[in-house]
Amino acid sequence: MFAYALRSLVLGLLVLVAVAFIAFSMFRFVGDPVSNMVGQEATLQDREELAERLGLNDPWPLQFARFMGNAARGEFGVSYRQGRKVSDLIQERLPATVELAVLSAIFSTVFGVMLGIYAAIHRTGFVSNAIMTLSLIGVSLPTFLIGIGLIYIFAVELRMLPSFGRGDVVKIGWWSTGLLTESGLKSLVMPVLTLGFFQLTLIMRLVRSEMLEAMRTDYVRFARARGISERSIQMRHALRNTLVPVVTIAGLQLGSVIAFAIVTETVFQWPGLGSLFVNAVQFADVPVMAAYLMFVASVFVIVSLVVDLLYFVIDPRLRSQSRLGKAH
Repeated sequence: MFAYALRSLVLGLLVLVAVAFIAFSMFRFVGDPVSNMVGQEATLQDREELAERLGLNDPWPLQFARFMGNAARGEFGVSYRQGRKVSDLIQERLPATVELAVLSAIFSTVFGVMLGIYAAIHRTGFVSNAIMTLSLIGVSLPTFLIGIGLIYIFAVELRMLPSFGRGDVVKIGWWSTGLLTESGLKSLVMPVLTLGFFQLTLIMRLVRSEMLEAMRTDYVRFARARGISERSIQMRHALRNTLVPVVTIAGLQLGSVIAFAIVTETVFQWPGLGSLFVNAVQFADVPVMAAYLMFVASVFVIVSLVVDLLYFVIDPRLRSQSRLGKAH
């Protein structure tokens, strides 16, 4: 298991280097940061001095090597637009995005598994058919349309929830959270539902299909022949084997939630990393854009590593194969 984890970690580091290389290469063509930073009255000499100070006149390999060296220390340079360290900007916006992503992942995973189990056990019931119809709607509708619909219902018509912003937050060290204030909790409801709804429907349909498949296997038939109760078969045998692909999807969806939070943050004007990235694209702020993509890639690598390790906990067949491999 240790060798497997080490191999996964090395592959993850190679992925991060590849993402950094691709991002840094592409962002050279998104615009001229010097033109966005100086005014119309700036002379050609002013432009050249600014480009020299930012290191934009250096050869591209040297710029990339400097970026990778700084990234290894947790530094991503200075924002071309705001003139502040990128690491400070990320630190300010990170709590909002993590809070939104984690709550969305918990919401989608818990309710997705519960609804998927119910739809698999009660295949022909009215509630089960309603759940599957709702899942089709969730898969089909784009995220921004779900968000706009929630804003219209709960903010415009019912006036129950705020339509934008994060509400009041409480500082705990450098971390800021809205979970400890009433306005912060209310502000979280619609973004969490919007971001988690698509993931919920995906997980629900996956759990249903995998559990139905597990219920048709030989070991389930053998368990019924032994007189084991149907609920025990469903929860202990079928569900356990269903969890392996569910863990994979749920884990990868956590990375997707953070990556695709851009749309939700834009709709609700959420002050997270997604909105920071959108503003950076508009102003060709290459250090911020590269740092954001490195952060998203890091999340995917870490989540993938954790999911791989969870396989050994959930699936006993992998542990037995690992022991057999050592024996040989």
